[in-house]
This record gives sequence, structure tokens and C-alpha cells, in this order.
Amino acid sequence: MTDRLAFVAGASRGLGWACAREAARRGFHVIALARTVGGLEELDDAIKAEGGAATLTPLDLTDDPALERLGAAIAERWGKLDLWLHCAAFPPMLSPTPHASAEDYDKAMAINARAPQRLIRSLDPLLRAAPAAQAVLMDDPRPSRAFFSSYAASKVAAREIWTSWALESKATALRAMRACPPPMPTALRARFYPGEDRAALTRPETVAAELFDALEAKPEANAEIDLRHLSA
Repeated sequence: MTDRLAFVAGASRGLGWACAREAARRGFHVIALARTVGGLEELDDAIKAEGGAATLTPLDLTDDPALERLGAAIAERWGKLDLWLHCAAFPPMLSPTPHASAEDYDKAMAINARAPQRLIRSLDPLLRAAPAAQAVLMDDPRPSRAFFSSYAASKVAAREIWTSWALESKATALRAMRACPPPMPTALRARFYPGEDRAALTRPETVAAELFDALEAKPEANAEIDLRHLSA
């Protein structure tokens, strides 16, 4: 088993799936987290078929005690973590701001903002235990748009949490960064843009490979890895 460990949140589909597979290709043992067991099992099959290895973690990101247990389990088995890619996100239904669903807003904040903060609490000691760990939040820094208030608010909150953590970690070997991917044919985007020509969008596999190339260049803490130049 490789001694390099990558944790991927949101690994059962889309960019998370592609990043988990790319991590395994580049020599990481992958800890893959998602709620969907079937998607994780398909990912495991794909990684094994290419000679890699993964540990599957079917877990709900809103389960705080489970996130605490996750950190403890990684610490007990491996004692450190080299890479964390946070690809999980919830797309609330688009609506005028006065009519935004309280349930959707709360779920967006819980998954898109609160979960990264809870995972930082759980994984920070493991990342600091590695010689040169990296952590990447998949960001969406586009300007404010009509009907996106619940999603935008949760992503802004996540960005500020992540940026504060990156600044607090500057004196350490840990690099916390944000990545800005281009439009991709994912389930999240389909929720926002139904009927879009998906063939014109950039494949997640292309984005994942470019992201790992950028990470191997060792960007500074709090760097923004802009991948939006990629095209289909």
C-alpha cells in the first residue's frame, strides 16, 4: 500500500469521482467519502481495475459525530493525511430570494459550509502530521446571480471559513487552497441548468488531471487554482 493518503469528499460522482480516480493513478491510497454506496463501489471497481486501492467511507456530511469518528479512524490506522480534496456540494433549488425554501437553505449551509468546517476540525491534526499536506476546496467564485441566493450564501461562507484556515496555517507546512473548476456535465450543474448542451462542457476527468498537475507545482497556501481556462 502506498504511504501517501488522499481523502476525497463527494467521491461517488462528478468531479469527486474523477479526482479520486486521478489520485489513485498518481500513487495515493484514496479514502473516498460519499453518501451513495453504489457510487462508491463503482469507484472502487474502477480504481482496482487500474491497480490502485481505496477505502470506502459511506457517510452523511451532516453527521457531526461520524465526522469526528472519521478523523479518529484515520489517525488510528495511518496517523496522517497528505491530501484532502473537498468536492462535495448541495445544489438547492433556484428560486426568488423571498421564496427560498428554508429546508433547502438549511441543507445548503449544512453541506456546503458547516461540513467543511467540521472536517477541518477533524482533519487538521492529521494534515499537520504529514510533511507537506495540501487541502483543496472546490470553489464557485462567480459574481452574484439572480435566484442563486441560498447556494451563493453557502459557498461564500465556505470560502471565508477555508480562507481563514489557510491564513492560520501559513506558518506550517500545510497548504490550504481553493480550486475554481470550469462548467462540467455534473448532476449539480444539471440541477441549475437543465437542458444545457452537456457536450460543450469540460469533462471532470480533464479538470482532475489539470488540478493534480497544479498541485504538483506546490502552490502557496491560500492560492486560487483557476481551472476555468479549460474547454471541452
